[in-house]
Amino acid sequence: MEEIIKVVIALGGNAIQESGKPPTAEEQLKAVGKTCEKLAGISCQGYEIAVVHGNGPQVGRILLASEYAKDITPPMPFDVCGAMSQGYIGYHIQQQLKKELRKRNRDLPVTTIVTQVVVDQNDPAFQNPTKPIGPFYTKEEADAITRDKGYVMKEDSGRGWRRVVPSPMPKKIVEVDTIGRLWKSTIVIMCGGGGIPVIEDDDLGYEGIAAVIDKDLAAERLAEEMDANILLILTEVERVAINFNKPNQENLSEISCEQAKAYMEEGHFAPGSMLPKIQAAVMFAESKPGRKAIITSLYKAEEALRGESGTLIYN
Repeated sequence: MEEIIKVVIALGGNAIQESGKPPTAEEQLKAVGKTCEKLAGISCQGYEIAVVHGNGPQVGRILLASEYAKDITPPMPFDVCGAMSQGYIGYHIQQQLKKELRKRNRDLPVTTIVTQVVVDQNDPAFQNPTKPIGPFYTKEEADAITRDKGYVMKEDSGRGWRRVVPSPMPKKIVEVDTIGRLWKSTIVIMCGGGGIPVIEDDDLGYEGIAAVIDKDLAAERLAEEMDANILLILTEVERVAINFNKPNQENLSEISCEQAKAYMEEGHFAPGSMLPKIQAAVMFAESKPGRKAIITSLYKAEEALRGESGTLIYN
Protein backbone atom coordinates (compact mmCIF):
# COMPACT_ATOMS: atom_id res chain seq x y z
CA MET A 1 0.00 0.00 0.00
CA GLU A 2 1.37 3.42 -0.98
CA GLU A 3 2.24 5.64 1.97
CA ILE A 4 0.12 8.76 2.32
CA ILE A 5 2.19 11.86 3.04
CA LYS A 6 0.44 14.60 4.98
CA VAL A 7 1.59 18.15 4.26
CA VAL A 8 0.60 21.41 5.92
CA ILE A 9 1.31 24.28 3.51
CA ALA A 10 1.93 27.81 4.80
CA LEU A 11 1.43 30.43 2.09
CA GLY A 12 3.39 33.67 2.14
CA GLY A 13 1.96 37.06 1.24
CA ASN A 14 3.13 36.82 -2.39
CA ALA A 15 0.79 33.86 -2.84
CA ILE A 16 -2.20 36.12 -2.22
CA GLN A 17 -1.08 39.53 -3.49
CA GLU A 18 1.53 40.16 -6.17
CA SER A 19 4.09 42.87 -5.51
CA GLY A 20 3.50 45.98 -7.58
CA LYS A 21 -0.13 45.17 -8.31
CA PRO A 22 -3.07 47.21 -6.95
CA PRO A 23 -4.35 45.79 -3.64
CA THR A 24 -7.83 45.12 -5.02
CA ALA A 25 -10.00 42.05 -4.62
CA GLU A 26 -9.76 41.47 -8.37
CA GLU A 27 -5.96 41.45 -8.36
CA GLN A 28 -5.91 39.24 -5.29
CA LEU A 29 -8.16 36.73 -7.02
CA LYS A 30 -5.74 36.62 -9.97
CA ALA A 31 -2.77 36.03 -7.66
CA VAL A 32 -4.65 33.34 -5.76
CA GLY A 33 -5.51 31.68 -9.07
CA LYS A 34 -1.80 31.29 -9.89
CA THR A 35 -1.15 29.98 -6.39
CA CYS A 36 -3.92 27.41 -6.66
CA GLU A 37 -2.39 26.00 -9.84
CA LYS A 38 0.56 24.98 -7.66
CA LEU A 39 -1.61 23.73 -4.79
CA ALA A 40 -3.68 21.61 -7.17
CA GLY A 41 -0.49 20.18 -8.64
CA ILE A 42 0.66 19.11 -5.18
CA SER A 43 -2.71 17.55 -4.40
CA CYS A 44 -2.67 15.64 -7.68
CA GLN A 45 0.68 14.11 -6.72
CA GLY A 46 -1.20 12.25 -3.98
CA TYR A 47 -0.26 14.40 -0.99
CA GLU A 48 -2.92 15.06 1.63
CA ILE A 49 -2.77 18.82 2.23
CA ALA A 50 -4.14 21.57 4.43
CA VAL A 51 -3.52 25.24 3.69
CA VAL A 52 -2.62 28.10 6.05
CA HIS A 53 -2.26 31.66 4.72
CA GLY A 54 -1.13 35.06 5.92
CA ASN A 55 -3.29 38.19 6.09
CA GLY A 56 -0.97 41.07 7.04
CA PRO A 57 -1.87 43.54 4.29
CA GLN A 58 -5.51 42.45 4.13
CA VAL A 59 -6.35 42.71 7.83
CA GLY A 60 -4.52 46.04 7.91
CA ARG A 61 -6.71 47.39 5.12
CA ILE A 62 -9.88 46.08 6.75
CA LEU A 63 -8.85 47.82 9.97
CA LEU A 64 -8.06 51.05 8.14
CA ALA A 65 -11.40 51.01 6.33
CA SER A 66 -13.19 50.41 9.60
CA GLU A 67 -11.36 53.27 11.31
CA TYR A 68 -11.92 55.74 8.47
CA ALA A 69 -15.64 54.93 8.42
CA LYS A 70 -16.06 55.33 12.19
CA ASP A 71 -18.31 58.38 11.80
CA ILE A 72 -20.72 56.34 9.69
CA THR A 73 -20.57 52.86 11.22
CA PRO A 74 -18.93 51.56 14.42
CA PRO A 75 -15.34 50.34 13.89
CA MET A 76 -14.76 46.61 14.26
CA PRO A 77 -12.37 45.28 16.93
CA PHE A 78 -9.12 43.73 15.77
CA ASP A 79 -10.16 40.09 16.26
CA VAL A 80 -13.29 40.66 14.17
CA CYS A 81 -11.18 42.19 11.39
CA GLY A 82 -9.02 39.06 11.51
CA ALA A 83 -12.10 36.87 11.13
CA MET A 84 -13.25 38.95 8.17
CA SER A 85 -9.88 38.50 6.46
CA GLN A 86 -10.01 34.74 7.03
CA GLY A 87 -13.41 34.62 5.37
CA TYR A 88 -12.66 36.53 2.21
CA ILE A 89 -9.16 35.16 1.60
CA GLY A 90 -10.43 31.64 2.26
CA TYR A 91 -13.28 32.24 -0.16
CA HIS A 92 -10.83 33.22 -2.90
CA ILE A 93 -8.58 30.21 -2.25
CA GLN A 94 -11.37 27.64 -2.09
CA GLN A 95 -13.01 29.01 -5.24
CA GLN A 96 -9.81 29.04 -7.29
CA LEU A 97 -8.45 25.78 -5.91
CA LYS A 98 -11.68 23.95 -6.71
CA LYS A 99 -11.47 25.34 -10.25
CA GLU A 100 -7.91 24.08 -10.69
CA LEU A 101 -8.77 20.65 -9.27
CA ARG A 102 -11.66 20.33 -11.73
CA LYS A 103 -9.29 21.06 -14.62
CA ARG A 104 -7.27 18.05 -13.45
CA ASN A 105 -10.35 15.83 -13.02
CA ARG A 106 -9.76 15.65 -9.27
CA ASP A 107 -13.06 15.70 -7.41
CA LEU A 108 -12.07 16.83 -3.93
CA PRO A 109 -14.01 19.20 -1.67
CA VAL A 110 -12.32 22.41 -0.54
CA THR A 111 -13.54 24.41 2.44
CA THR A 112 -12.50 27.22 4.78
CA ILE A 113 -12.76 27.06 8.56
CA VAL A 114 -12.81 30.31 10.51
CA THR A 115 -10.24 29.34 13.10
CA GLN A 116 -9.60 30.47 16.66
CA VAL A 117 -6.17 29.93 18.20
CA VAL A 118 -5.60 30.10 21.93
CA VAL A 119 -2.79 32.32 23.22
CA ASP A 120 -1.55 33.14 26.72
CA GLN A 121 -2.67 36.61 27.79
CA ASN A 122 0.57 36.83 29.80
CA ASP A 123 2.73 36.11 26.77
CA PRO A 124 5.65 38.61 26.80
CA ALA A 125 4.83 39.48 23.18
CA PHE A 126 2.07 41.74 24.47
CA GLN A 127 4.76 43.96 25.97
CA ASN A 128 6.82 44.00 22.76
CA PRO A 129 4.75 44.29 19.55
CA THR A 130 6.64 42.96 16.52
CA LYS A 131 4.16 41.69 13.90
CA PRO A 132 3.78 44.04 10.91
CA ILE A 133 0.32 44.62 9.46
CA GLY A 134 -1.12 46.93 6.84
CA PRO A 135 0.64 49.10 4.25
CA PHE A 136 4.17 50.50 4.21
CA TYR A 137 4.80 54.14 5.16
CA THR A 138 7.68 56.58 5.01
CA LYS A 139 9.39 57.50 8.28
CA GLU A 140 7.56 60.85 8.32
CA GLU A 141 4.17 59.19 7.77
CA ALA A 142 4.91 56.60 10.46
CA ASP A 143 5.85 59.31 12.99
CA ALA A 144 2.59 61.14 12.25
CA ILE A 145 0.54 57.95 12.75
CA THR A 146 2.26 57.30 16.07
CA ARG A 147 1.46 60.84 17.22
CA ASP A 148 -2.16 60.72 16.04
CA LYS A 149 -3.18 57.17 16.93
CA GLY A 150 -0.59 55.86 19.35
CA TYR A 151 0.30 52.90 17.12
CA VAL A 152 3.70 51.25 17.42
CA MET A 153 5.49 51.65 14.06
CA LYS A 154 8.69 49.85 13.09
CA GLU A 155 10.92 49.62 10.03
CA ASP A 156 10.31 46.37 8.11
CA SER A 157 13.30 44.76 6.35
CA GLY A 158 14.35 47.93 4.52
CA ARG A 159 11.00 48.23 2.74
CA GLY A 160 9.45 51.00 4.81
CA TRP A 161 7.62 51.49 8.10
CA ARG A 162 4.56 49.51 9.19
CA ARG A 163 2.30 49.24 12.19
CA VAL A 164 3.27 46.37 14.48
CA VAL A 165 1.06 44.50 16.93
CA PRO A 166 1.75 41.75 19.52
CA SER A 167 2.54 38.32 18.10
CA PRO A 168 2.01 35.75 20.87
CA MET A 169 2.83 32.06 20.48
CA PRO A 170 -0.06 29.77 19.47
CA LYS A 171 -0.95 27.30 22.21
CA LYS A 172 -3.98 25.42 20.89
CA ILE A 173 -6.20 25.38 17.81
CA VAL A 174 -9.82 25.46 18.93
CA GLU A 175 -11.25 23.86 15.76
CA VAL A 176 -8.60 21.14 15.48
CA ASP A 177 -11.13 18.31 15.97
CA THR A 178 -13.09 19.59 12.98
CA ILE A 179 -10.15 19.44 10.62
CA GLY A 180 -9.27 16.02 12.00
CA ARG A 181 -12.66 14.74 10.87
CA LEU A 182 -12.35 16.38 7.45
CA TRP A 183 -8.70 15.69 6.71
CA LYS A 184 -8.89 12.56 4.55
CA SER A 185 -11.83 13.74 2.45
CA THR A 186 -11.34 17.51 2.13
CA ILE A 187 -8.69 20.14 1.52
CA VAL A 188 -9.15 22.52 4.43
CA ILE A 189 -8.03 26.16 4.55
CA MET A 190 -7.64 27.15 8.18
CA CYS A 191 -5.63 29.22 10.66
CA GLY A 192 -5.83 32.08 8.15
CA GLY A 193 -3.57 34.93 9.22
CA GLY A 194 -2.30 32.68 12.00
CA GLY A 195 -5.82 32.24 13.38
CA ILE A 196 -7.97 34.58 15.42
CA PRO A 197 -6.12 35.06 18.73
CA VAL A 198 -8.32 34.17 21.69
CA ILE A 199 -7.73 33.71 25.38
CA GLU A 200 -9.36 30.85 27.22
CA ASP A 201 -11.45 31.28 30.36
CA ASP A 202 -12.89 28.34 32.31
CA ASP A 203 -16.15 30.20 32.86
CA LEU A 204 -16.49 32.39 29.77
CA GLY A 205 -15.00 30.11 27.12
CA TYR A 206 -13.00 31.99 24.46
CA GLU A 207 -12.54 35.72 24.09
CA GLY A 208 -10.82 37.56 21.22
CA ILE A 209 -7.75 39.67 21.88
CA ALA A 210 -5.91 42.27 19.75
CA ALA A 211 -2.88 40.49 18.29
CA VAL A 212 -1.66 38.66 15.21
CA ILE A 213 -0.29 35.13 15.47
CA ASP A 214 2.48 34.41 13.00
CA LYS A 215 0.99 32.19 10.32
CA ASP A 216 4.12 30.01 10.07
CA LEU A 217 3.98 29.24 13.78
CA ALA A 218 0.25 28.54 13.52
CA ALA A 219 0.95 26.21 10.59
CA GLU A 220 3.54 24.43 12.74
CA ARG A 221 0.98 24.01 15.52
CA LEU A 222 -1.52 22.60 13.02
CA ALA A 223 1.07 20.27 11.49
CA GLU A 224 1.87 18.83 14.91
CA GLU A 225 -1.80 18.44 15.82
CA MET A 226 -2.53 16.64 12.53
CA ASP A 227 0.58 14.44 12.80
CA ALA A 228 1.74 15.71 9.40
CA ASN A 229 4.91 14.44 7.77
CA ILE A 230 5.98 17.73 6.21
CA LEU A 231 5.60 21.41 7.01
CA LEU A 232 5.99 23.23 3.69
CA ILE A 233 6.57 26.98 4.11
CA LEU A 234 6.23 28.90 0.85
CA THR A 235 7.72 32.36 0.50
CA GLU A 236 9.36 34.62 -2.13
CA VAL A 237 12.79 32.97 -2.21
CA GLU A 238 13.76 29.53 -3.47
CA ARG A 239 16.16 28.81 -0.63
CA VAL A 240 17.00 30.15 2.81
CA ALA A 241 20.22 32.15 2.83
CA ILE A 242 22.74 33.29 5.38
CA ASN A 243 24.41 36.69 4.92
CA PHE A 244 21.33 37.62 2.91
CA ASN A 245 21.82 40.44 0.36
CA LYS A 246 25.54 40.61 1.14
CA PRO A 247 28.46 39.78 -1.18
CA ASN A 248 29.04 36.53 0.75
CA GLN A 249 25.39 35.39 0.65
CA GLU A 250 25.14 31.59 0.85
CA ASN A 251 21.99 29.73 -0.17
CA LEU A 252 21.29 26.62 1.87
CA SER A 253 19.90 23.39 0.39
CA GLU A 254 19.58 21.70 3.78
CA ILE A 255 20.42 22.41 7.39
CA SER A 256 20.06 20.56 10.66
CA CYS A 257 18.05 22.01 13.50
CA GLU A 258 21.26 22.65 15.40
CA GLN A 259 22.72 24.58 12.48
CA ALA A 260 19.50 26.57 12.13
CA LYS A 261 19.60 27.49 15.82
CA ALA A 262 23.20 28.66 15.49
CA TYR A 263 22.33 30.83 12.49
CA MET A 264 19.41 32.33 14.42
CA GLU A 265 21.73 33.15 17.31
CA GLU A 266 24.10 34.85 14.87
CA GLY A 267 21.26 37.06 13.62
CA HIS A 268 21.11 35.83 10.02
CA PHE A 269 17.30 35.93 9.76
CA ALA A 270 15.13 39.06 9.90
CA PRO A 271 12.51 39.03 12.68
CA GLY A 272 9.69 40.21 10.40
CA SER A 273 10.32 37.76 7.58
CA MET A 274 12.58 34.67 7.64
CA LEU A 275 13.10 34.26 11.39
CA PRO A 276 9.60 32.92 12.26
CA LYS A 277 9.81 30.54 9.30
CA ILE A 278 13.06 29.07 10.62
CA GLN A 279 11.63 28.93 14.14
CA ALA A 280 8.55 27.07 12.91
CA ALA A 281 10.63 24.71 10.79
CA VAL A 282 12.90 23.80 13.72
CA MET A 283 9.98 23.32 16.10
CA PHE A 284 8.27 20.94 13.71
CA ALA A 285 11.38 18.96 12.76
CA GLU A 286 12.23 18.48 16.44
CA SER A 287 8.68 17.54 17.49
CA LYS A 288 8.82 13.91 16.35
CA PRO A 289 11.34 11.64 14.60
CA GLY A 290 10.94 11.60 10.83
CA ARG A 291 9.23 14.95 10.53
CA LYS A 292 10.81 17.55 8.28
CA ALA A 293 10.22 21.11 7.18
CA ILE A 294 10.90 22.68 3.79
CA ILE A 295 11.17 26.38 2.99
CA THR A 296 11.00 27.40 -0.65
CA SER A 297 9.22 29.64 -3.14
CA LEU A 298 5.66 29.04 -4.25
CA TYR A 299 6.83 28.26 -7.77
CA LYS A 300 9.33 25.62 -6.63
CA ALA A 301 6.99 23.83 -4.24
CA GLU A 302 6.57 20.60 -6.22
CA GLU A 303 10.31 20.39 -6.93
CA ALA A 304 11.06 20.99 -3.24
CA LEU A 305 8.80 18.11 -2.21
CA ARG A 306 10.83 15.91 -4.57
CA GLY A 307 14.08 17.13 -2.98
CA GLU A 308 15.11 19.13 -6.06
CA SER A 309 14.81 22.64 -4.62
CA GLY A 310 14.21 24.59 -1.42
CA THR A 311 15.86 24.33 1.99
CA LEU A 312 15.24 21.16 3.98
CA ILE A 313 15.33 21.48 7.78
CA TYR A 314 15.79 18.18 9.59
CA ASN A 315 16.58 16.96 13.10
